[in-house]
Amino acid sequence: MVLYRRNRQAGGTYFFTVTLRNRQSNRLTLHIDDLRNAYRKALKAHPFTTVAIVVLPDHLRAVWTLPEGDADYSGRWRSIKAEFTRTQARADRVRRAAATGSYDLWQSRFWEHSIRDEIDLQRHVDYIHFNPVKHGWVERVSDWPHSSFHRYVRHGLLPNDWGGNRAIDPDLGEFGE
Repeated sequence: MVLYRRNRQAGGTYFFTVTLRNRQSNRLTLHIDDLRNAYRKALKAHPFTTVAIVVLPDHLRAVWTLPEGDADYSGRWRSIKAEFTRTQARADRVRRAAATGSYDLWQSRFWEHSIRDEIDLQRHVDYIHFNPVKHGWVERVSDWPHSSFHRYVRHGLLPNDWGGNRAIDPDLGEFGE
């Protein structure tokens, strides 16, 4: 078995991509309230700061900062994924896999990147906010409802027309895909 190594930095800031197994699914946006509830439950049990987030139909991307002395982002994602799955199962929206008896909703792992500095942070936040345009879900960043972009606009950190219809900056790269 391959030993999967993650960079764990207590109190660190991380970029994540978390994906459903079925990449054609629209489950995350179709059942956004269930996902929000799972997220809030994890946040209450094990606090962290959500710097930026976007939820697309089949995956989500986020930047989190963990509390000082805490590096357990895996436990938080495990909690979010498990609670969302339980909610889907209770509503009979997901079934157990016959071979394993477990639910086959999420990809088993997630992609993470440790944020190195302020420039790296800004590039990842921009990438998150532009992601719905990149994937062709909307023409303008402001048109996607499931994004922290709207919080940034409310707080005066970005203008509502940020991102417009421009082509993605090639320097943003392809994080986690």
